[in-house]
Amino acid sequence: MPSQTSIKAFRGAFFDCVADPFYGSVEESIRYIPDGLLIVENGKIKEFGSYEHLQPQYSDVEYIAYPDKLIVPGFIDLHVHYPQTEMIASDSNQLLDWLERYTFLTESKFKDPDYSQHIAQFFLNELLRNGTTTAVVLAAVFSESVDAFFEAANSRNLRMIAGKVMMDRHAPEYLLDTAKSSYEESQKLIEKWHNKNRLLYAVTPRFAITSTPQQLHLAGKLLQEYPDVYLHTHLSENVNEIKFVAELFPDSLDYLQVYEQFGLVGKQSIFAHGIHLSDSEFQRLSETQSAIAFCPTSNLFLGSGLFKLHQAKSREYPIPVGLATDVGGGTSFSLLQTAHEAYKVTHLQGQNLSGLQALFLATLGSAEALSLDDKIGNFEIGKEADFVVLDGRATPLLALRTQGKIHAKTIEEIADFIFSLIILGDDRSVAATYILGEQAYIRS
Repeated sequence: MPSQTSIKAFRGAFFDCVADPFYGSVEESIRYIPDGLLIVENGKIKEFGSYEHLQPQYSDVEYIAYPDKLIVPGFIDLHVHYPQTEMIASDSNQLLDWLERYTFLTESKFKDPDYSQHIAQFFLNELLRNGTTTAVVLAAVFSESVDAFFEAANSRNLRMIAGKVMMDRHAPEYLLDTAKSSYEESQKLIEKWHNKNRLLYAVTPRFAITSTPQQLHLAGKLLQEYPDVYLHTHLSENVNEIKFVAELFPDSLDYLQVYEQFGLVGKQSIFAHGIHLSDSEFQRLSETQSAIAFCPTSNLFLGSGLFKLHQAKSREYPIPVGLATDVGGGTSFSLLQTAHEAYKVTHLQGQNLSGLQALFLATLGSAEALSLDDKIGNFEIGKEADFVVLDGRATPLLALRTQGKIHAKTIEEIADFIFSLIILGDDRSVAATYILGEQAYIRS
């Protein structure tokens, strides 16, 4: 018996990116429809355009209308640790001390499937409350933590990428796997979860410090055996981390070459941070089309440094970049707040990040970094209907700042509205989040 067709219509002001605003004009890069109509059929975008143009074709469909809101594609978080949810805002020194004092102890709890399920549900609630519809997620070293996360994400029809952390040295004994066990467990998890509905797997060595050469070799073997899975790890976050990596791998030219020699650098690779990269490393990341997850709130909180966004987005050696919260080193699940901090990071280096560029990094930019821009990232016909309804009057200050701008008619006005949302907005600015055209969160 054929499945029943489900058609929904959403009316409001719509904004999305259709190209990269770091390289093209604003007019060529963004699309703004002050009074638009989005038609969703069975979870995918069937039609998108002005209300005036499309309304006659869909006059018999009841509209879900957001007259004083802005509808944008769902946010994409390129790097976040779900087991660190409960330890967010833990005071410490920089990265390595913070890992030892808080992170490892917290992650030890995720051997328990029930506990993992509890935190996974809380974590996904937070993502949706903040308008995040897709994320690249590190689980703990335990397979139970991965199963719990994917079960929770699958039950909500979410497009999520996750993987078991691989870690066989320089961590507490209770958190260590072995090169062999990490390979075998990851293989089983890939077979179980990768490409199941909207779920995707990432081979996830934590970073070079906590993986032996044998483990990194087997991580590369997994990528060869399953060429459509991702590689997700950390790179060049902290000065002391980089020194330690150099001691552990004295024959490597630099941090990136540690991963290169094991076949871990390529188009499906996501490297978090990349703060202290050399010019050569930037060039090689560009040549391999590897992606960088820009984690400004974490980089500032842990005192790691300032990411050179404009070098990563140079015309000579462009690198796919997306925004990431990096909770729990990061201090907020909100990609609006993350974009706010990204703006400050660029300003401290004498550069500028426009609100439109920041929104690109949180939507289409991250989708391109994941090679998922054929599925998510904007409102192109045929893509999955994950989107967020933003409220420019969510707080008294925002309402004062944006008065009249919600009904923007020009690109300049909508650019100003979006910038004010990024600087002043947070989870309160998210009025609703939709997954495949179905309401997954509404602000009470």
